[in-house]
Amino acid sequence: MPDATRTLRARTVVVDAARDADVPIVFIQEIHHRSKADYGRELDGDENIHCLDGEPGTPLAWEEMGMRETDFFIQKQRYSAFFGTGLEIMLKAFKAETVIMVGGFTDVCVHCTFADGHQHDYHCRVVDDCVAGSSPAAHEASLRAMEYLQHGALRSSTEIINTLANRAGKRS
Repeated sequence: MPDATRTLRARTVVVDAARDADVPIVFIQEIHHRSKADYGRELDGDENIHCLDGEPGTPLAWEEMGMRETDFFIQKQRYSAFFGTGLEIMLKAFKAETVIMVGGFTDVCVHCTFADGHQHDYHCRVVDDCVAGSSPAAHEASLRAMEYLQHGALRSSTEIINTLANRAGKRS
């Protein structure tokens, strides 16, 4: 999608605001075994081989996202970050009620994770200027679908940053 650099920069600002508010940061990475045995049905659609362990472009952008050793990291083999991972155990440990999502693809991983978070009764918030889809049309359709499931699900980075700043201020 166009403007990917701006979207990445906006994500780091949201992540930094969450850190300032003592909100745990969980990075999720889709990564597949080099044998390709764990792709399942992923390659039945438009997706090609992607996120293959050891290939260029697969590692997370640790430096670009400002990842820290105190951040949490979960690898996944499916589009949803809830499917076959320890994400829900981690969220329960945090006593989380709301999940704030940034990243890509809006219409694939973000949407699947959102739907599963919704099914697990979390308030899911997608920072709409911090996600990007496989195409502008797919991105917009997915945003509409997520808002359909939870009214108020779509939030701007400015709104999320202000909410997090208010939370951080209340702790001082």
